[in-house]
Amino acid sequence: MTSTHRSTNWFREAPLLAITIVVVAIMGLGLLAGGAWLAALGGSVYYLIAGIMLLLTSWLLARRRAEALWTYAALLAGTMAWAIWEVGFDFWSLAPRGDVLVPLGLWLMLPFIASRLAPRLRAARWALGLVLIAAAIVVGISLTSDRRDLAGTIPEGETTGAIAAPEPDQPAAAGQNWTAYGGGAFGTRFSSLSQITKDNVEKLKLAWEFRTGDHKGPDDPDEITNQATPLKVGDLLYTCSPHQIVFALEAATGRLRWKFDPQVQHNKAFQHMTCRGVSYHATMPGAVTADGTPAPSDCAARIFVPTNDGRMFALDAQSGSPCESFGNQGQIDLKQGSEIQTLGLYEGTSPPVVTDKVLIVGGAVIDNYSDRVPSGVIRGFDIYSGRLIWAFDAGNSDPNEMPSASHHFTAGSPNSWSISAVDEKLGLVYVPLGSSSPDIWGGGRSPENERYDSALIALDVSTGKLRWSFQNVHHDLWDMDMPSQPSLVDLRANGGVTPAIYIPAKTGDIFVLDRRDGRQLVPAPEKPVPQGAANGDRLSPTQPFSELSFRPSGKLTDAQMWGSTMFDQLACRIKFKRLRYEGPFTPPSEQGTLVFPGDFGMFEWGGIAVDPQRQIAIANPQSIPFVSRLVARGKDNPAAPNAAHPPGTELGVQPMYGAPYGVDLGIFLSPLGIPCLAPPWGNIAAIDLRSHKVAWQHRIGTIRDQAPLPLPFKLGVPMLGGPIVIAGGVIFITGTMDDYIRAFDVRDGRQLWQDRLPAGGQSTPMTYEAGGKQYVVTVDGGHGSFGTKLGDYVRAYALP
Repeated sequence: MTSTHRSTNWFREAPLLAITIVVVAIMGLGLLAGGAWLAALGGSVYYLIAGIMLLLTSWLLARRRAEALWTYAALLAGTMAWAIWEVGFDFWSLAPRGDVLVPLGLWLMLPFIASRLAPRLRAARWALGLVLIAAAIVVGISLTSDRRDLAGTIPEGETTGAIAAPEPDQPAAAGQNWTAYGGGAFGTRFSSLSQITKDNVEKLKLAWEFRTGDHKGPDDPDEITNQATPLKVGDLLYTCSPHQIVFALEAATGRLRWKFDPQVQHNKAFQHMTCRGVSYHATMPGAVTADGTPAPSDCAARIFVPTNDGRMFALDAQSGSPCESFGNQGQIDLKQGSEIQTLGLYEGTSPPVVTDKVLIVGGAVIDNYSDRVPSGVIRGFDIYSGRLIWAFDAGNSDPNEMPSASHHFTAGSPNSWSISAVDEKLGLVYVPLGSSSPDIWGGGRSPENERYDSALIALDVSTGKLRWSFQNVHHDLWDMDMPSQPSLVDLRANGGVTPAIYIPAKTGDIFVLDRRDGRQLVPAPEKPVPQGAANGDRLSPTQPFSELSFRPSGKLTDAQMWGSTMFDQLACRIKFKRLRYEGPFTPPSEQGTLVFPGDFGMFEWGGIAVDPQRQIAIANPQSIPFVSRLVARGKDNPAAPNAAHPPGTELGVQPMYGAPYGVDLGIFLSPLGIPCLAPPWGNIAAIDLRSHKVAWQHRIGTIRDQAPLPLPFKLGVPMLGGPIVIAGGVIFITGTMDDYIRAFDVRDGRQLWQDRLPAGGQSTPMTYEAGGKQYVVTVDGGHGSFGTKLGDYVRAYALP
């Protein structure tokens, strides 16, 4: 009679126990259903077993049996053993496997739950308690070290050996000035300044702040950002804002000297609205134009800025006035020569290359919109008059054919949206190219486009003729553009000097070539890759794999899938198993393909920084998988453009007009919107240039500005923007998803200092000297599609 009374009234008597029973049952049902699905897909059976044990625990709790604690203790112990077997003692990989079960175990130990269970309660509580203590020990061990971390040290003060000092006629490293995007023509992002050191960097304070006033408008695209690295020449700092407004600031104070607004219209159809920087040119005494005539007297020093609507401006560096002798009253139309001139389909987002006589210009062509888009032609213009001197149209059988009344540049040919580097002694400009349009479908590409698709090309500065090329990806179907400005380094070995070029790639490879002829200095052998292209397309049987790489050596497994809890981790594992994935270069498919490294790239436009004194390079690789799913033509993906499918995005369904498919692109995320791949998602690392081995590597960045609560968990986060390194032994970087500028010790990667930024710092910082003081400057404008806080800040730090 007593038992019957309890079975009909105990929910009223013990509401907390009743709620616990219901919650545990719901958890069990969820894991049972999801676990069965995962097991059917060939994944781990753990979740199925865990679901059964949770349902059993719930039933035993409902029966008020102490065996509920025994069952739960067994589940927790089994979970621990399984988790360590899968991922070792890695805290952030272990966390989602236990962050629900361990607190629930503690809850079951509380008196208002456990005291209502019988018989043999004491032994059951001891069993569960011991397992919880073991779990605490496992957490403690996992917190003592980071198995994804690589500790190492660069010998202090070792400056002899592999790296030669610049030859007398080679550009010097940045120092008092910062004259080009990468510090100088070589793109090393290194400064010879040493006032700031690892011993005093923690004393850095904000010296001045300037606000541009350029903000996102209602008619701007989502991807609005300021990715600028300013220049400093003389007493002025030059930078730009998202709408390509140019600002000249006093270097010592940040006060505005002048600004120039090109009046770029706000237009949602633009895929980007950004500015990565401007370029600077000074007329030397006795200078002549490309025609051999004396250089004009106006604009002795000039600033060049490309715009999102396809123009190039030349401005007087002292006044900001357009240079009247350049083009049409200070501007040229970069859309000329292309048959397709639709506004927003061709955008100038990166600073051009400046040489003695030639201005070398590339531009961004809209991704995945159509095969009928503007040409990605690379052009050389007279730096004084703006006259077109040469062209390199990668989609033309004669790439140097000039435009005429009967000839336009090839539509959709590989473009260069990023930053180039130049060696004027060799007379070569090194241009990173993207893929033909559309990016994820190649069935209709011409042999001409295929030659230079996603390649690095070395062009003669004076003529634009090809000297050599290196293709990073053959028949690129993954948007694996050459994204970064390459870095030029003189390597010394065996008594000689080899002029080298370091080319970071989205794949995580860094290709190291002789910059005279493209000969490989670090092997990049061709290896077989997955096959099975979609109908009508084809694949390369092999791809190059550099021996200097941050690409993971093995394939991803479902054990590497992640989540904030075991439930969204289970969802990620199911999602992973449902996608097509056979390792790097798994082809796009209607099933959906996991692309890793993803379209976002392990390297982006920020490139690497090279310290020639310490013989190292600093890199910031990142790891974010993407999902690429081909979408057959239909109601939601028409075969021809219409108002419902305008250009202007890089995620979601991309129409790829002219191809038999569109493509649905997205980041591989859990149902809670966090990456399905276990962290770290971003690292900072040093490469020893004598051995071409990674010397040290550490996570960088926290989830403070992405999590619902400002939690400073150092998971290692994605970033946009590159590092700089200074002779004082310090690395600076700002591009992480949390809003910080950070400084690291170049010897071992130890963080030395950080400061909170008012907005996202998705740019590469720079440094210079003014009035005897060294400044470090960061542009903090945020990034719309990256999800960081937008702003309009230019900030300079210095020692007190």
